[in-house]
Amino acid sequence: MMKFAIEAAQKSEKDIAVGAVIVKNGKIISSAHNKKELNKDVTEHAEIIAIREASIKLDKWRLDDCELYVTLEPCPMCAWAILQARIRNVYFGSYDTNYGALGSKLDLRKILNSNTKVYGGIMEDECNNLLKTYFQNMRK
Repeated sequence: MMKFAIEAAQKSEKDIAVGAVIVKNGKIISSAHNKKELNKDVTEHAEIIAIREASIKLDKWRLDDCELYVTLEPCPMCAWAILQARIRNVYFGSYDTNYGALGSKLDLRKILNSNTKVYGGIMEDECNNLLKTYFQNMRK
């Protein structure tokens, strides 16, 4: 499923290349990429958009029967939304030692006493390359 998150991230254009997909019963129910710059909205991170779409599609805010695949470890805003949505499992590619809120910089699961399971480093090289390419292109 991470390959689908990577495909979503490649659509980010002028935003940081991050993609996310939410899966239920092995089927993708939402897919998103960062749109913060595009929409001039600080909340338009891939994870938040994917959660919104999944909640609408399932007509509920509790996504405890879902999994999230995201190319970059979620920031505090996204991690808190993930935990509030009760997403069962989170799989991320790149570790974010500056802002990662599911284990790298801090772990918000400890504050909420969450049951969400987190697995990092999934297709890490491919996810790191997305970010590297994005920042190289931005410097040009």
